[in-house]
Amino acid sequence: MTVPETLFESSLSSLRLKARGKVRDIYEAGDDLMLIVTTDRLSAFDVILPDPIPGKGRVLTRVSRFWFERLKDRVPNHLSGTPLEAVLPDPAEREQVEGRAMVVKRLRPLPVEAVVRGYLIGSGWKDYQRSGAVCGIGLPSGLRLAERLPDALFTPSTKAEMGSHDENIGFDQVVGLIGRELAERMREVALGLYREAAAYALDRGIIIADTKFEFGVDEAGVLHWIDEALTPDSSRFWPADGYRPGISPPSFDKQFVRDYLETLEWDKKPPAPHLPPDILARTAEKYREAERRLTGE
Repeated sequence: MTVPETLFESSLSSLRLKARGKVRDIYEAGDDLMLIVTTDRLSAFDVILPDPIPGKGRVLTRVSRFWFERLKDRVPNHLSGTPLEAVLPDPAEREQVEGRAMVVKRLRPLPVEAVVRGYLIGSGWKDYQRSGAVCGIGLPSGLRLAERLPDALFTPSTKAEMGSHDENIGFDQVVGLIGRELAERMREVALGLYREAAAYALDRGIIIADTKFEFGVDEAGVLHWIDEALTPDSSRFWPADGYRPGISPPSFDKQFVRDYLETLEWDKKPPAPHLPPDILARTAEKYREAERRLTGE
């Protein structure tokens, strides 16, 4: 059996399916482990598109592993070190998800998206134009679209159910959800991860404009970095050589697909339109190019 080039949805009969998200299928793998399968599904405007991006799930998995390993001294992460064959002994099932699966620790996810913004773009730009602030954090006047911010901002949001939109929340609301000590630790870690990763990526020709982190805690309450790590799905990646403030830069991420969808007469509700073959191919290449620049592979 050959490993499939694309995987829209996994089907593993030997493990119990726990959840199927926008991109990831999550299976229970014993009392203290889970199997996360990163498919080639792509969501835009919180809607899953009908066409998979070839090889995207393997790229996201390799990039996540790269960052989890590189930044492991800053915060524990969810990787268990358990090999895939230990939870999927059936070779046929294992080949279905080869290269796109991670065996992770079972942790309690925190109900907050830890968003860090280093540049003024997206909803942050709209917020700034309206109020002179981003998520209630005041900024100097006269900043331009895509301008680098004076310092990275921690702008958390809620975790919305599938089909709904995340909502920005203030830090005091985060404290109300998870407690002050954990909230301050999450903010400190998220900003530290972003700053170190952004400096590394810039040396390799990529600007990480913003990103979102997810965290969980173990039974002792220790914070862990979970889900994915600084991927083109969870971040805005811009080529440094094409960047200048005042314009929306080209990207290595799914913004390319969003820009295409904005040209269509689509109400951003299911069902999503099909993507043309050239858009699928060019999107796949953008993901691969981001991986090559970051990891050298």
